[in-house]
Amino acid sequence: MGILHPVIGILGGTFDPPHIAHLAVAQAVHEQLGLDEIVFMPAGEPWQKSGYPITPVLHRMAMTRLAASAAPYFVADDREVRRSGPTYTIDTVAKLGQECVLIVGADAVMGVPSWERADELIDLVTFAVVDRPGVLRSDIDETILHKCTWIEMPRIDISSTDIRSHVAAGHSARFLVPEAVAAYIETNGLYRTGTT
Repeated sequence: MGILHPVIGILGGTFDPPHIAHLAVAQAVHEQLGLDEIVFMPAGEPWQKSGYPITPVLHRMAMTRLAASAAPYFVADDREVRRSGPTYTIDTVAKLGQECVLIVGADAVMGVPSWERADELIDLVTFAVVDRPGVLRSDIDETILHKCTWIEMPRIDISSTDIRSHVAAGHSARFLVPEAVAAYIETNGLYRTGTT
């Protein structure tokens, strides 16, 4: 009998910055699917955001570690930020070599067929999907739909883009992000107009 590896949930993203909705989604997936751990995995060079300014990876990784410290079953993983060049989910999943659940919004799961080596990825993982406004389950490709589990949780209408704009306008990120992340943003002057 082989060694049973834990089933992990992967919550990928730019995490620029990680915020309370990320934590709420991770908690809901942990509770509803009974996963051993939820891995927060910042993208190094996200191919879908090429051409957009992104906060240096040193800061994004530091904030992700702080956010993941909120629960013992949350883990921050830097494997994608250590990889050079564009980061593709299939490469990460293939190297993990264990059962994975990808945590995505319904809008993102609609785009999975356009991802790098999508067919291979769909064979390897299942998806924990969070509803998004305007996206119907019937909009999702049939090849993916049967591999989706829908996560029940209140909608939290917040985004990293909104938080960056809010801070750039001179406001605090407090209560929009974990307390330690808010302190990190303030200490390092992130997202203020004229800073990087």
